[in-house]
Amino acid sequence: MKSGWIVLSLGFFLTACAATGPAAPSATAAPSRTLTPLVTVTLTATVTPSPTPTASPTPGYPTDGYGPSNFPVNINPLTGLKVENPSILDRRPMIIKIANLPRDYRPQWGLSKADQVFEYYIEEGTTRFAAVFLGQDASLVGPIRSGRFFDNHLIAMYKANFAFGSADYRVRNLLYNESYADRLVVESFCPPMCRYQPDSLNYLMTSTVDLTSYINNRRVAGGNGRQNLEGLWFNRLTPPEGKPVSRVFVRYSAAIYNRWDYEPGSGKYYRFSDLENDFENGKNEVYQPLTDRLTDEPISADNLVVLFVPHAYILRDPEIVDIIVSGPGKANLFRDGQAFELRWFRNAKDQILTLAGKDGESFPLKPGNTWFEVMGTSTKLENTGVDWRFTFKIP
Repeated sequence: MKSGWIVLSLGFFLTACAATGPAAPSATAAPSRTLTPLVTVTLTATVTPSPTPTASPTPGYPTDGYGPSNFPVNINPLTGLKVENPSILDRRPMIIKIANLPRDYRPQWGLSKADQVFEYYIEEGTTRFAAVFLGQDASLVGPIRSGRFFDNHLIAMYKANFAFGSADYRVRNLLYNESYADRLVVESFCPPMCRYQPDSLNYLMTSTVDLTSYINNRRVAGGNGRQNLEGLWFNRLTPPEGKPVSRVFVRYSAAIYNRWDYEPGSGKYYRFSDLENDFENGKNEVYQPLTDRLTDEPISADNLVVLFVPHAYILRDPEIVDIIVSGPGKANLFRDGQAFELRWFRNAKDQILTLAGKDGESFPLKPGNTWFEVMGTSTKLENTGVDWRFTFKIP
């Protein structure tokens, strides 16, 4: 066991029990939004009613899994997997914001323990991760970074607790005036959010156990019990209509690009991240495997989902973007070395994203973890045989 893990399991006792970060702002103290958007945008993203995917899988389709509703008490509705102790599901999901740049922050801690991870554009060519934890605990998660407008949608969708490193005042003003404001956790007390310095950098970190205890003791409105997270269907059997795909390239910018390689032996996709900037539109990309500093395991996904979601500028200088998660929209699912063209739906503010096939029927994920790559609706797709490349673009 690494010594850094011991420090964190003791509530970061050796490094930061006297953390002095800013306390969470109150709803009344948050400053008002004073800048005028360049385009008309509803920051709370009104959810537009749209055709709802069939509540049950297509009749006659062979089934070896669970969902999209009536999950057994010991099945994680975010992965379709059994958990050894069902009581771990008797809590809200935890969404934790994790850095992707600067590269010195890699490898991150705890990503391999997340049930789902969203990667999305924030500004200036940069992306960040929103990791969703429910069925597993992680003794170290981080480095934790600041929130963005998109997080508002995720918190509502998952009815989640949210750990983040503060935010721009416009984002704070939104988050702290929502009904979930008492479930927001920023650097104030250690634990649950503490400073950790295993090398030359000073990281803001947490653990999911500490977060759960903190929220339980805080006694938030609505409690911290099991939530209704129905909507996804999990089936071990591979759907028949896929197209073979071995590698998926996802390029957000010259600084942020990644590649997912399918490994038939494990049935998983393994992530390779940018090692240096590439200003030649993909001609000089350099990759290295991404690992989890907590477990030393490579970062992998049973499901990779590319979502096409509208992005809108709140400001262009400085660049502030909202991502309008209303739907329906296009999606590509990669599982078992196959690609599937789907639609994503979100028909209520507190509904997680669901996936449907061409006829509106629920479409199955593989039981296991899922990474979502959130791309703009003008994103370019090039599929040359078994290699697919997505190049991010905001309209």
